[in-house]
Amino acid sequence: MKMMNYSVIRGICAVVIGLLLVVWPETAILYLVIAIGALFLIPGLVSIVSYVMNGRKLRMPFPIVSVGSSLFGLWLMISPAFFVGILMYVLGVVLVFAGISQIITLLNTRSWTPVATGYFVIPVLVLLAGMVVLLNPFAAATIPFIILGVSCMVYGISDIINRIRFRKKDNYQEVVVEEVTPIEEVPDQIEQK
Repeated sequence: MKMMNYSVIRGICAVVIGLLLVVWPETAILYLVIAIGALFLIPGLVSIVSYVMNGRKLRMPFPIVSVGSSLFGLWLMISPAFFVGILMYVLGVVLVFAGISQIITLLNTRSWTPVATGYFVIPVLVLLAGMVVLLNPFAAATIPFIILGVSCMVYGISDIINRIRFRKKDNYQEVVVEEVTPIEEVPDQIEQK
């Protein structure tokens, strides 16, 4: 019975997390950037404190990288929307250039071999995706979180249904093992090998 309760609780948690990601993906992005900021800030602060406590005695060099890491982490935590915007603009520019590059490569390839029109579909889609990201960067950033949220909800519902559907099969019967006498090798046979 305990196993079923944990499974149902896990499924309910997955559904709730998925629902939160679908309903508020913008907030999820910001909290992700804040969490990344904390991952930069905390180790940097630990290193600085360690230097202050022991580094002077051991004549260690000042941890400049740790200060940079701490400041960057703090900046990420203070203004996460700024970094989401910058990241999406960079991604949009990269996608546009990648699409254009592939199209040019395919056009140049046509000079020495036939290239079917179907080969241009993916580069055009990449180019269009880059333009969509550049025109609406924050909405483009939310799509992965919405997909993750829907996936969490599907997983949670599936887990709950499977646990309820197959709960009778969880009653494991104790398997009785009869005592077995091990077979011992005769010493003469071992020496002959």
